[in-house]
Amino acid sequence: MNVLIIGATSGIGRGLWRHYASLGHRVAVMARRARLLDDMTAEFPENTYAQCCDVADCESFDKAFSEIMARLGYIDLAVVCAGIGELNPSLDDDVECATVAVNVSGWTNAVVKVYRQLEARGNGHLVTITSVGGMQPTPVAPAYSASKAYQINYTRSLQRKAKGSGIIVTEVRPGLVDTRMAKGEGLFWVMPLDRVVKSVVRAIDNRSRLAIVTKRWCLINWLLKHF
Repeated sequence: MNVLIIGATSGIGRGLWRHYASLGHRVAVMARRARLLDDMTAEFPENTYAQCCDVADCESFDKAFSEIMARLGYIDLAVVCAGIGELNPSLDDDVECATVAVNVSGWTNAVVKVYRQLEARGNGHLVTITSVGGMQPTPVAPAYSASKAYQINYTRSLQRKAKGSGIIVTEVRPGLVDTRMAKGEGLFWVMPLDRVVKSVVRAIDNRSRLAIVTKRWCLINWLLKHF
C-alpha cells in the first residue's frame, strides 16, 4: 500500500508513519523539519520517502507533492495532520495569521491536491485529523478553534462530494493528546499518544466516517455539540 502522511515528524503523524512503515508499506512523509525527516528515513530506509516543505507555502508544497506523485505513482491512503495551535489570549496578530496560514490555507491546498489525485484514480482513502477543539470557540486560542471548525466542515463537504465515487473520507477528531500541541494549565483527559494512534489506525481500517478519539472524548464532543 502507498501511504502519504502530511505533517509526519511529530505526534499522530509520526506514530502513523512508524505503524505503516513497520508493516512494510511504502510511506511518503511531508513536513518542514528536515532533520527529523532524515531520522525517519534512516530508521526505515526501504519504506520511507521524505519530502521537506512547509504546508503554509503552497508553492513549496505543490512542488514537493508533485515529486512524491512522480515517485509513488498513486496514493492508497493519505493522512493530513499538519497543523499548529498556540494559546493567544493577547490576540497577537502574527500568531493568529500564522495559524490560519497553516490550518486553513495550507491545509486546504493539501487536502485539495490529495483529493484530486484520488478522484482521478477513482478510489483511495483520505483522512483528516481535526480536533474536538473545533466544536467550541475559545477566547485563549481563537484562530485555532475557528480553523479546526473550518476543517471539520470542509471534511463533511468532501464526504458528501465523495459519495458514490469510490473515495473514502474519514474525519478523525481527537481530544487532548500528549503531544507538543497540548498547551496550557489544568489540562485533563490528556490521552497517551500510542493509544490515540491505535484508535486512528482502527478508524482507518474500519473506513469510519467519523472517529472521535479516544472514547471518553465522545462525551465532551457530545456536550460541546449540544450545549
